[in-house]
Amino acid sequence: MFFTTFLLTLLLALSITGSPVEVRNSTITLALTRKLNLSNDTIDLVQEDKARVAAIKDYHTHGRRAESISMLFTRSCKYTAALSVGIPPRTYNLLVDTGSATTWIGAKTPYGQTGVDTGQRVGVTYGVTGGRILSFSGTIFRDTVTLGGGLTIPNYDLAVASTWSNIRYDGILGLGPQDLTVKTLTDSPDDRYPTFTDCLVKAGVIDHHIVGIFFRPTTGNPDTDVGELSFGDIDYTKITSNIVYIPITEITPSANFWGIDQSITYGDTDILDEVAGIIDSGSSFIKIAPYAYRRYRIATGATFDEPTGLLRITLDRYNDLQPLNFHMSQQTLTLVPNAQIWPRSLNQKLRGGEIDGIYLIMKNLGRATHRGFGFIAGYLFMQRFYTVLNDDLGVGFATTPFTDAITN
Repeated sequence: MFFTTFLLTLLLALSITGSPVEVRNSTITLALTRKLNLSNDTIDLVQEDKARVAAIKDYHTHGRRAESISMLFTRSCKYTAALSVGIPPRTYNLLVDTGSATTWIGAKTPYGQTGVDTGQRVGVTYGVTGGRILSFSGTIFRDTVTLGGGLTIPNYDLAVASTWSNIRYDGILGLGPQDLTVKTLTDSPDDRYPTFTDCLVKAGVIDHHIVGIFFRPTTGNPDTDVGELSFGDIDYTKITSNIVYIPITEITPSANFWGIDQSITYGDTDILDEVAGIIDSGSSFIKIAPYAYRRYRIATGATFDEPTGLLRITLDRYNDLQPLNFHMSQQTLTLVPNAQIWPRSLNQKLRGGEIDGIYLIMKNLGRATHRGFGFIAGYLFMQRFYTVLNDDLGVGFATTPFTDAITN
């Protein structure tokens, strides 16, 4: 969750563009659509996820600013939501990121200079990928924000970039915890900066610090790949069970993000001992500690596929796959066999992928992992469960009509 490097961080090289905004009883619902955004016709999610993990570890080791992990999926995938600023309004397509908390505009579409300069300087360094530093710096302006459907928020404080480096979006819509804004204000680095959700509550637009996230499992048809953000409350039309909340872990570095404690079993086989980790829309895969990765590979009979960097199984092995169980506090979430594999309709879009290959979505988190950072549950996990980010209660999950769907 940390940098963004809103899925995709599927990082499937997917583009999520917010369309209609619906307001109902102090809840704002923003529709999202995923579209492939490929370079050279293939995507290399494995390398981009590696960069994201490296940034999280770097933050823990060296104490870098908290948001330095949030946007490391710059080339393959983008999840954007439309936000309009100023009068007359100018629309910006912002990357939606649960791993950072600063909302800012102006990297591609220039700011219209319609607001009041507060004089507060802000800057975030998101990390390094491919030898390139990802960062922005700018000033906080007070302006009118329009979400659509006639809903406007006056006197909204948001950052406007004056300089940026290697960022391919208009900006970022940060949905991470407010603590991730520490050390981003130049003149008062110990202060916290209000998040997008904080500002909605302060403006009286919503009553509660709640963000609901819903994604359909990915298919080969981008027109049917629909997602939704819900601010202020849960969209109960999207869930098929009660929401069960998992408290935020107390173990760093995961405690700085939407981090929880969990263990994993494959059928009756222990895979991951209870550790802290993060729920991260900015990662594609499910990444687990090296020992757990080895256990899973052996249990599934998978082999490492060099061209893709993923585990690969035969059709017979796929037919023998067991449920993958995520044990969190009083709740267990289960990925059925079909939910454990990469969408086969996208095999040829995956760098090195073969049309008839069956690839697993479990990845090795890499060396130097520890109890405070033992897993990342990325987009391919989140698309099977409705996810709730609640400042008071932690991270909530519920099943959806697509939890057990056969889509891959």
